[in-house]
Amino acid sequence: MTELLAGHVEQLATHAHLWGFLMIFAFMAVESSFIPFPSEIVMIPAGFMAARSELLFGIPTVDMTVAIACGTLGSLAGAYVNYFISLWLGRPLLFKYGQYVFLKKDTVESAEAVFRKYGDITTFVCRLLPAIRQLISIPAGLSRMPLGKFSVYTAAGAGIWSAILAWIGWSLASLAKNMSYREMVFKGRDMLRAHFLWIILGLILAVAAYALVHKIVTKTAKRSV
Repeated sequence: MTELLAGHVEQLATHAHLWGFLMIFAFMAVESSFIPFPSEIVMIPAGFMAARSELLFGIPTVDMTVAIACGTLGSLAGAYVNYFISLWLGRPLLFKYGQYVFLKKDTVESAEAVFRKYGDITTFVCRLLPAIRQLISIPAGLSRMPLGKFSVYTAAGAGIWSAILAWIGWSLASLAKNMSYREMVFKGRDMLRAHFLWIILGLILAVAAYALVHKIVTKTAKRSV
């Protein structure tokens, strides 16, 4: 499916100098919702084209920054779709009709189990994990997680993920002058898989730091009462 989608997006990428940022936002919103769509075919090429001054501003660092921002905002928009659909429909209707929009009951239940076990922080952590990264917004909506906290955690995780993929594209641009869209996507995906262990280790450290800070703040608050 990735190759098929990459072919379609490749045709649209010829207009990236004008509509690139809008396309990044739109495709990442789709990817972050309940519609299956790989983020690699969006953000890796975005970083690649930013490095080669092929986006709107023609200044690599500016284009890279704006591309990551658009990817993050698009991901947040798509996450809101899942969040509010879950919030408004509730579990019974979501389970009844979700199968018609790519939301299988067992998949949603798996996301719920992760959310119940680890709490609100999963909306950040799972943004960096394949398969569940889009679905974690659903149990957040079902549990009526505060929108502000949901937005901060989701934006943080989505921003890191978008930056990682864009950086891979940027690195590929420095390695090869001529590379097809499909080749770029699959080479980038291979680079991501090769370094995924380091991403997980960094994620563990980030969560551990969060837990430590949260514990210290909680203790300080109790002492002041």
